[in-house]
Amino acid sequence: MAADFFRYLAGGFVPRCLRFVALIPLLMVVYVGQVDADESRTLVVLGDSISAAYGIDEREGWVQLLRNRLAEKDLDISVVNASVSGETSAGGLARLPRLLSEHSPDWVVVELGGNDGLRGYPPKALQSNLLRMVKLARDGGAEVLLLGMQMPPNYGKAYTRAFAAVYPKVAEKEKVPLVPFFLEPVALEEGTMQSDGIHPTAKAQPALLDHVWPCLETILKGNGDIRSDSLCTS
Repeated sequence: MAADFFRYLAGGFVPRCLRFVALIPLLMVVYVGQVDADESRTLVVLGDSISAAYGIDEREGWVQLLRNRLAEKDLDISVVNASVSGETSAGGLARLPRLLSEHSPDWVVVELGGNDGLRGYPPKALQSNLLRMVKLARDGGAEVLLLGMQMPPNYGKAYTRAFAAVYPKVAEKEKVPLVPFFLEPVALEEGTMQSDGIHPTAKAQPALLDHVWPCLETILKGNGDIRSDSLCTS
């Protein structure tokens, strides 16, 4: 049919100026098809020093290991690591609009709050910032995965409980999946924390990825098996 169409155009039955006009729809189909085929998706990790691979080679960090795993599984997803050492939830909130504008991500992984806790910031402020980040990301067309944190017991029972409760509250209110405690598989394991007792070692990074992966993979593949407000555990 296409061959007959081109022979018809070449046969002189249609004025030359109209031949080009007639070709435009076909050219558009070819071009749009090429764009769709080449289009890749983007995931932004918005975190602090834990996701910025503080104290270790960046190539050993869990975010780089995530890139490697996505490549191994032939998932065409670009990972932007927007994590900054020392970042607070307020800092992440301030940077998020620009990240959304620059990268138009399909997913945003939020790993923030640890520095808020270490500095003794009010849990209510953390909760407000996380809620605003989730809403901003969603307004930008991205799905959100929240990675929760906890404070050591020396901060006192009242504060540590209030801090830990922030993440489930945000997840429930905004209906986003949550990994309750990102450092759970390594926090008490020998050899998995650096000398400061805060940052995971290179040895701990695969465990961090494995802890997040079951929930993250489900989200990336668009699988409906996981509720949007579920607690994700490996």
